[in-house]
Amino acid sequence: MNELLRYFSRELPAINDFLETEADQLNGLVKEVAKHIIGSGGKRIRPMLTLLFARAHGYEKDDYHAIACSLELLHSATLLHDDYLDDAELRRGKEASHLKFGRTETILAGDALLALANEMGARYGNARLSWLLAKGIMETAVGEIEEIQFSKNPELDRERYMEIIIGKTARLIECACRCGAALAGATPEEEDLAGEYGLNLGIAFQLVDDALDYASPTSETGKPEGGDLKEGKVTLPLILLMEDSNEAESRELLDALKTTDLEEERFEAILGRVKEGRYSEKTREEAAMYVEKAKRCLDGFTPGEEVEVLKQAADFVLTRTK
Repeated sequence: MNELLRYFSRELPAINDFLETEADQLNGLVKEVAKHIIGSGGKRIRPMLTLLFARAHGYEKDDYHAIACSLELLHSATLLHDDYLDDAELRRGKEASHLKFGRTETILAGDALLALANEMGARYGNARLSWLLAKGIMETAVGEIEEIQFSKNPELDRERYMEIIIGKTARLIECACRCGAALAGATPEEEDLAGEYGLNLGIAFQLVDDALDYASPTSETGKPEGGDLKEGKVTLPLILLMEDSNEAESRELLDALKTTDLEEERFEAILGRVKEGRYSEKTREEAAMYVEKAKRCLDGFTPGEEVEVLKQAADFVLTRTK
């Protein structure tokens, strides 16, 4: 992971400075909300992927920040809206924005970040970049909507679950990779390989995220353990539990997910079953398959620093603990 750490340490300061400068231009009502979510941490994997694929295709200019950071602003906007809809208390270990600043301010800040991201992507006068960005926004929105619809009538359906995580997480990561390739003027075939890498990496990223919800303490993830269960969200650890349960146990689990206020005793019982069955670890094992698919997309690339970092980034997604 040495190349990955060195690369991120070298490039992240400029990305963070650019994000802060852009946020400073927002209206005072939403500026502090935007700066709060942007400054609360995050891995910046989306802008880094845009940069990595641009350079992997020979792009040498240093004007990549606007398109790369637009993806991070899109992601930040979805987090603001997500936390409001879920009535979450924490985000990255800090008080959620809607609790700190108010619900109106938080929704408006998310809207402002979406608008700013679109404007940043349009600065290049490149129709392909603008189209990719618009498509990424639309696909992410559809994924979020489908997740909400699914939560109102939960069914432990693996195929439906995969459709949702592809929409709400993987498509935006795919978009980040495609934008980097498109910025460099890559061929359609080259852009497709970048996109396939991003799609598989995004699936793995969300699978690991869902595994961490049942396996890592709040001090590491910044989110309460079992938060998805409390919110009635169907994720792969629960689906795997369901697949190993009898009919009565399955019905009990579905009833629990439909409960708006899950009793602590019931919550702890389900959480215990997930841990006992090692379903978090099994979810990571499924994520590993997608990581390998992502890395195979790089086989045809000319060897170099960026390609090595992309391989290590895929490995990092699988092994991360927060």
